[in-house]
Amino acid sequence: MKEIIDESVETVFEQYPEDYRKPLLVLRELIFETAARLTIVGELEESLKWNQPSYATKISKSGSPVRIDRFGAEKVAIFFHCQTTLVEEFRALFSNVFEFSKNRAIVLDPEKEWPINELTFCIEQALTYHKR
Repeated sequence: MKEIIDESVETVFEQYPEDYRKPLLVLRELIFETAARLTIVGELEESLKWNQPSYATKISKSGSPVRIDRFGAEKVAIFFHCQTTLVEEFRALFSNVFEFSKNRAIVLDPEKEWPINELTFCIEQALTYHKR
């Protein structure tokens, strides 16, 4: 697992209850693994935006930032910039696979197995949004 360098990000992860920390760390790792496979993306910047872990393509500017956090009382989510068409596109492709929150997020149940291939595709699309 990629080391968390930013202390404020590490603090946020430490504050999550264990039932949410583990799946959020899985999402974090999937974001970094996906970015590493996409040469156009380059290094991701991990920071906090709205007190949520955020992943941006600051150097290459190839994509739109994604954030992760708890969602409601029992779920987690990966958030996308609301002024993009990303969630609209994901909903058109995967309405029978994912739960969505408006034009902002894919909502995931930490107790269920996630569709990793589809989730990876969505992360790829976000991280390359400005290069498509």
